[in-house]
Amino acid sequence: MKTAIYPGSFDPVTSGHLDIIRRAANIFDRLIVCVMVNAGKHPMFSLEERVDLIRRVTADLSNVEVDGSSELLAEYARRRGSCVVVKGLRAGSDFENEFQMALINRKINPELDTMFLTANSQYMYLSSSLVKELGSYDADLKDFIPEPIIPDFRRRLEERNQRHK
Repeated sequence: MKTAIYPGSFDPVTSGHLDIIRRAANIFDRLIVCVMVNAGKHPMFSLEERVDLIRRVTADLSNVEVDGSSELLAEYARRRGSCVVVKGLRAGSDFENEFQMALINRKINPELDTMFLTANSQYMYLSSSLVKELGSYDADLKDFIPEPIIPDFRRRLEERNQRHK
């Protein structure tokens, strides 16, 4: 059974992320979507909340598991028995950083390959940061994040606004 890992911060999970998840789930027997802790980021949602949001929008995908980890990705993949990392690429600028990470992961875990899936053209511009910005202006988000989590996202924005008043 081929198991792949799709790692990311997913803060929040976007429609572009969900597109990559669905496509990777069609390629591999099992896909683990792993919410990673990124020390350089200050997430809007906790790790547990992000795992829950992704579980909700992938509930229809029987071969998708959602997990969270603060480990190095290469070590996490080894522990979970995966030999493939799936990464989505939006533009050429993504490639340099992702290529460097793929080489580092392979150095730490020589059994680990990285597979790049190019973003669907309708999501090439989309990022979690952009979604947060749009949300702060009360924009319609249905084309940017999965509809079932829009209320959670709006609620969190409101909570943050109340704390900063």
